[in-house]
Amino acid sequence: MRVELPQFADVILPLAVPQYYTYVIPDKIQSQIEIGCRVTVVLGKRRIYTALICRLHNKPPKEYVLSEILSLLDETPIVSRTEIGFWEWIADYYMCTTGEVFKAAFPAGLKLESETRVFLQDFDENEMNLSAFDSLLIKLVAATPSITINKLANATAKNDLMPAIKRLIEKGVLVIVEKLKQDYKPKNLQFIELADHWRNENSLQILLDELEKKAPKQASLISSFIHLNNYHNINGGGNILKEKLLKEAHVSSTVLNALIKKNIFYCITEETSRLISLEGVRKKQNILNEKQTEALELIQKQFSEKDVVLLHGITSSGKTEIYIRLIDEFLQQGRQVLYLLPEIALTTQIINRLRFVFGDKVGVYHSKFSDAERVEVFRNLSGFKIKDGPDFQIILGVRSAIFLPFKNLGLVIIDEEHENTYKQFDPAPRYNARDAAIVLASMHKGKVLMGTATPSFESYMNATTGRYGLVELKTRYLDLQLPEINVVNIREARRKKLMKSFFSPTLIDEMTKAFEKKEQVILFQNRRGYSPYTECSDCGSIPYCKNCDVSLTFHKHSNLLKCHYCGYSISNPICCAACGSDKIQSQGFGTEKVEDEIQLLFPESKISRLDLDTTRTRSSYEKIINDFENREIDILIGTQMISKGLDFDHVKVVGILNADNMLNFPDFRSYERSFQLIAQVSGRAGRRNGRGMVVLQTGDPEHTVIRHFINDDYMGFYRQQIEERKDFYYPPYSRLIKLTFRHKKLVLVDKFADILANDLRKFLGNRVVGPEFPLINRVYGLHQKCIWIKLERDSHFSERKKRMREAINNLSFSAEFKSVQVVLDVDPYN
Repeated sequence: MRVELPQFADVILPLAVPQYYTYVIPDKIQSQIEIGCRVTVVLGKRRIYTALICRLHNKPPKEYVLSEILSLLDETPIVSRTEIGFWEWIADYYMCTTGEVFKAAFPAGLKLESETRVFLQDFDENEMNLSAFDSLLIKLVAATPSITINKLANATAKNDLMPAIKRLIEKGVLVIVEKLKQDYKPKNLQFIELADHWRNENSLQILLDELEKKAPKQASLISSFIHLNNYHNINGGGNILKEKLLKEAHVSSTVLNALIKKNIFYCITEETSRLISLEGVRKKQNILNEKQTEALELIQKQFSEKDVVLLHGITSSGKTEIYIRLIDEFLQQGRQVLYLLPEIALTTQIINRLRFVFGDKVGVYHSKFSDAERVEVFRNLSGFKIKDGPDFQIILGVRSAIFLPFKNLGLVIIDEEHENTYKQFDPAPRYNARDAAIVLASMHKGKVLMGTATPSFESYMNATTGRYGLVELKTRYLDLQLPEINVVNIREARRKKLMKSFFSPTLIDEMTKAFEKKEQVILFQNRRGYSPYTECSDCGSIPYCKNCDVSLTFHKHSNLLKCHYCGYSISNPICCAACGSDKIQSQGFGTEKVEDEIQLLFPESKISRLDLDTTRTRSSYEKIINDFENREIDILIGTQMISKGLDFDHVKVVGILNADNMLNFPDFRSYERSFQLIAQVSGRAGRRNGRGMVVLQTGDPEHTVIRHFINDDYMGFYRQQIEERKDFYYPPYSRLIKLTFRHKKLVLVDKFADILANDLRKFLGNRVVGPEFPLINRVYGLHQKCIWIKLERDSHFSERKKRMREAINNLSFSAEFKSVQVVLDVDPYN
């Protein structure tokens, strides 16, 4: 029976479009095309995009005229049907489009897009009435054939060129063409090989004798080749890396090219991997103690009944060693492993531990890698492994790693599962990698282990109600004690004038003792910059961002006032813009100011900061952490980056400089987040050499969060907070959806929000909260207003989201409100 080949393909485009587009499959690729392959297609009149095949069929749509697929980019699928199904789940649950998921999932180098290029046509300038600007454009295009519109804009320092270009197109002077742009370029190495004719001693010696008289540098190059390749292997061929050969011979590439031209050498180009190869560095796994062994056995037992297990292990209890044992177990079954971390900084430490055990099987994937490196990891998992590249079976990454094309995912480890950095906030898809990874694992029939010392309330409720398995590890590795907690009332210390800058006598005393014993200190302040704002002491004026309703943060290193939302900055003023006074003072303190002040108290100490300002590059992360590990830094000052599972042997003292900043934030999760953050930061102390000390500075020592933390009472804290959540119907008792509306005109935002809230209440009733202004009313020059929807955790969730989307679309598509931005965020605070 003859199988009918598909004539049409539905494709996913990397655009926020709500539907798939259908294209005609050309005859020449009908037998080759498969679901999961990339193709190039035209959208509209000119734009060319990389699209992904998601359906093949023989049913043409009737709504529009079909175009043909331009070309097939992959001989075999680059993603599986499971992966496409995962994208569709994310798009449905998080109320975005599959195209937005596609755009987030693929590295830029795998998404070819067209760029508009401008070409000059034959024309008679005498017949044209050209302006001076028209003539300038023509000269630029003539000087640079196939120039892009972006380059023209840069050359003319004018952003909006299209009216002028359109005018010249209509006159027949210019024509524009779309050409594909590919960002990813393979890394190639060149090898030099001796031609067959010269692969015997006699002919080679004759050649050398002749060249030594006429071209001694060429003779020297051949001698270097023989030396590097081992003379006795000349008969059997063999090649040498071009760069290595030129360096050995101390000659230029001109000499080598001359020998290639004479057919003495020839050059071979081979694609090579950018990824680090560490074969042979493996060592044996550490021996588990009794408690770790019990926990591992219990996890294995629970995996026979549950797909997801929560490992509630206190800080420094040895959770990573348990992870390593489970990874080994799943690798022996031929399964892949995804190890998720909340912060890029953590990969620096964990990657070394994993590679010591698993060598080349471990790959890393995060945004600090170059796009070319990410493309290679993606292609490696898709089955396009480069000849000399590693074969990854374990991927260590942050949230974006869930989009990699796994073939046989057996285990997902979610370390520090409580961290809010697993949540993507902007742009769409606004997914939570923790929750999405659980769905991904279930699609692969795999298991999930979530580990933390301070579980999120959602995960802990799921574990205690039987939905997840629960394993607890309540003792530290090597039976080390938890750090001693010393709470200091800084309000009282200030009243008694005992404080030295931001540091209590207790903290200074403990730091001094630590330095006497050659131990290290971590200081935590969850605010970067020098000070949160500057204020005129005469009139009280505070410089604000021109785009956002926030004060500008002073950064002393750059002497700038910066907005941490939109990036706007101004020079630090020497006088008040409102009254002209020169009495401008910085208020509050960030990590930069802490660094300055602590240097005055401990001038002999080596100090470094770990925050967003000091870790802009991948190498800067690694350097700071490695220097601290190697005890080249005495005091490490940081934001919440230092709380996320970093393991340092010689940290004796941890100082939390101002716990009140976290406790007083207007958010229903602020107490939960504060408890987690304080516990995690404190857990960095005393992990190896004796008991650590935590100095917690606060103006409210009797605060419920601090009391529960001092008593190491997570359960009591959880029970108290979960009852409040139940009373006010907050997650985990409900699902929350946040709708944010943005526009330059406040009146339009107000009107849109009011009308939509009324429309939603018609079928959602009192589940609709708002509209209300958020904490920051204006960001990037756009006014904001929000509506929150509290929905039951039942089977009607999808249907209610669908009706919400319809109500939003009905309003958004109207002429009055089409310019209002609508942002939908499902589980916004997870």
